[in-house]
Parts: sequence; structure tokens; C-alpha cells
Amino acid sequence: MLANVKSVSVYGIEGYLVEVEICIVKGEMPSTIIVGLPDTAVKESRDRVKAALNNSGYRFPSNVIINLAPADRKKEGPVFELPIAVGILAATGQLEISDLHEYAIVGELSLDGKVRPVKGCLPMALKCRELGIRKLILPSVNAPEAAVVEGIDILPVETFEQTAGILSKAIVPEKFRIDPDKMFGNHTGYDVDFAEIKGQEHAKRALTVAVAGNHNVLLVGPPGAGKTMLVQRIPTIMPQLTLEEALETTKIYSVLGLLDAKKYLIATRPFRAPHHTISTAGLIGGGSAPRAGEISLSHNGVLFMDELPEFDRKTLEVLRQPLETGDVTISRAMNSVTYPASFMLVCAMNPCPCGYYTDRKKECRCTSYQIQKYSSKVSGPLMDRIDIHLEIPAVSYRELLSDAEGHSSESLREKTVRAREIQRERFHGQKIKVNAHMTSKQLKKYCVLDKQAESLLHQAMVALGISARGHSKILKVARTIADLDGSDAIKEEHISEATQYRSLDRGLQK
Repeated sequence: MLANVKSVSVYGIEGYLVEVEICIVKGEMPSTIIVGLPDTAVKESRDRVKAALNNSGYRFPSNVIINLAPADRKKEGPVFELPIAVGILAATGQLEISDLHEYAIVGELSLDGKVRPVKGCLPMALKCRELGIRKLILPSVNAPEAAVVEGIDILPVETFEQTAGILSKAIVPEKFRIDPDKMFGNHTGYDVDFAEIKGQEHAKRALTVAVAGNHNVLLVGPPGAGKTMLVQRIPTIMPQLTLEEALETTKIYSVLGLLDAKKYLIATRPFRAPHHTISTAGLIGGGSAPRAGEISLSHNGVLFMDELPEFDRKTLEVLRQPLETGDVTISRAMNSVTYPASFMLVCAMNPCPCGYYTDRKKECRCTSYQIQKYSSKVSGPLMDRIDIHLEIPAVSYRELLSDAEGHSSESLREKTVRAREIQRERFHGQKIKVNAHMTSKQLKKYCVLDKQAESLLHQAMVALGISARGHSKILKVARTIADLDGSDAIKEEHISEATQYRSLDRGLQK
């Protein structure tokens, strides 16, 4: 008396097939054994499944062996309870199912037989489509996110009795469908706009350059200058997510159970702003069972780190590898998981402990030693990975009262989209897509300077003591500025503007 039920689970953010094998055996002592590297939650499933079957009018066998294959991968969570219950009924003959092999089944069971939602249904549905499984039975709450995947029938259920009715053909299932394109278009708006910010035109221009080339940015300025307001509007000028990017981002939120019940596809660029007390595991990801961190939740979006020097230095140091590779690997004794982490890093900090070193109206009472100690909390290697250093002055009273409207997010986005298209054509067939990720070889090929531009860059390096890495950063930013201007060549004015965006190389000015 054997039965085999297909199910799906998640490893990292990718789904994988799990075969739930049920064997009814004879024995004097009642026993239920679950094998296949189950965690505690999976082991506890036997008691929930037993109660759910009994309360739904079915019989739970005295001796049963449940195997979750493949046996070399640890199984986590209650996702297998519904397929286990189905397999037991099929193995004991309480339910006649002629086409069980055509279904994949996932779901948690309550003691009264209701089906509870589980995490990660989007990558599960994607895996089913990849494997050619055309029918997926899952909790009704999870149906909208799974229905984003076209090409499979999503069959939502609310109780075990309903599941049994569908499989035995006693109930005609209602296939859950949505229009992904329509739903994607309905959730692409933002509640904020750059036009709402008074003044700070220089900062808006610099952030436009940063977004156009996907350059990392550091904003330095006194409290109340508007650093956070500026950063919060960065996603509004980034190119809209493609459907492929949206699915990749949504998978991360789906696995962590962070999807909004009414917004089951992430259609806008993520914006994450973790507090400076965050742990290394919270930022990068980790735990005994590897879990994605804030940098993965920022994938295809913005990671904002306010009050940068207040973060733990060791926590900041682990950002260096993801910034270079665009992903993060979390290794444990039993397994290793890689999460995507391609994001735009935006940081903000005060120029000194009191915050008023660069403010012309408020006096700074910090000593030179205190200022030096405060800024040195951020390591040089991490600072080297930030392309643009931007000094944000306090907004004047006249600018606050001004009726003049600044550039809207829509107008700025049009510029960044055109620049990104130029870069997409430039790097066609190569691994990178944006100027910020250019290698030394690509810098030599795409950042050729004329004599005037070369002379200006040489003067800036000598006068400001810019490092070799700083030289590369200026070239990358200048290439982006030229792209915004629609220029094939990097001109003198492009180098001049790019040099202005290295305020920490010049030294902060009072």
C-alpha cells in the first residue's frame, strides 16, 4: 500500500520538487515515522495531519512511513502537511485518485482540517511550470501570487475536504486567474515626487547622475537639510521594473512571507532603510536556517543607510563583497544558499558628531579629533565603493517660500531611462549593464578623454590627491554624465562635474 504525491518546497529563493512517499506497514505498535531530513516543524506535522483527517471524517492508519525525497536536502516548515494527508488517503484506499501524478500539492493543515497559507508559493509555481506540472493545489490565500505564473492551473482550496473533493472529481475546481500585465500596471505608481522638494537643485542633478549609471552615493550634510527626503524619492526616477525583474524581486518577498495580501507582485523599485542597530545577519542574511537579509530585500532597488557612522563597523564591512558581485552567499555546515543582492547603495551622514560642521548658521562645537574619529568609523575600502560624495547644504528660508516648481520625478526619469538605454546598447552581450560596473578594461575602451579633459583630470588628481580608485570613479561618473547629455565623447565639462561629486576628496568646507 504505497502512494506518491508531488509537492514543492523552496531552497533559497528557488523552488524544488519534493516527492511525498507514503507506505502503510503492518506492526503491533502504532507508529508514524517521517524520514528525509525533516526539521522540527515537519516532524510535528504528523500530529496535525492526524487530527485534521479525523476531524474531516477520515481514518489515520496505525503504522505509516512518510518519506520526503530527495533525502539529502533538509525539509523545513509545514508546507508538506496537505500532500501527506492526501497521500495517506490514497495509500489506504479511502480516496480514489486516478490522475494524482498530474498535481503538485502544498499547504499547512489546522486541526479542524482548514488549509493555512504557506510561504514561497511564487517560486513554487515557477518550478511547477518548469517541470511541466500543470495543476497546483495550494491555500486560497496564496493563489494570487502563484497565479502571476502563466501556463499552470492554480487550484485554491480552503479545507481538506475541498481538496479531497477536487482530487476525487466530486468537486469541479475553480481555476484562479489574473492578468499579470494589468495587475503589474496597476501597482507602478509612487506616493512621493521630486517636485515636492524646495531647492537642492544641485543634489537633484547629482542623484539623477547616480541613478542613470547606478552609482552608489553618500550624502553629507547637517540635520534638517533634506537628505532623507531626497533619498526617499530616488526610486521614482529609476527605470520601471521589467516583469522579469518584478518576478525575481517578488520571489524574495514571497519566501519571507512579506507580500501584501492586496499587492502580490512587487511592481515598484524596493526601498529599504534599516536602522543603524541592525545586526550583521539582519543586513546580509543568515541564521541557523539561512534567511535573506535587507540587502536581498533591496534587490533591484535602493538600500538606504542613514547615519552611516552609527552602524557597527563589522556589519558595514560585509557589504563590500555583495557590492562587487551583486549577490551574497550564506554558508552553513549543512548547506549554502546564494541570494541575489544587486542594489543601489545610498548612504547619509552628518559631517561631525553634532552635525553642524558644514552649517554656516549654526556653530559646530566638535574638535578636529572628534570630527576625524567620527568620519573614520566608515572604512576606506567601503568608501572606495561609493562613486559620488555629495555635500547637502541647509535649505534657505527664501527657497522654502519659493513658488518655483522644481523638476518632477517623471521628467528626471525620462533622462535616466535614455541614459540607461545608451548603456544597454554599449554593453550589449557583456555581463554588465551600467557604467558603475565597468572593469578597468572597459574603462580604457569606453572612457577615452581628449587633451583638454585629460589635462583637467590630471590637475584635479594632483590638487586633491585623488587615489587611483578615485580616478576610476570619476571616469565612470563622467561617462554617465556624457550619456545624459547624449555625447559619445567625454568632454571637459563632464570631467569637471564628475570631480565636483568627490566632496570627501576635496575635504568638507565650512
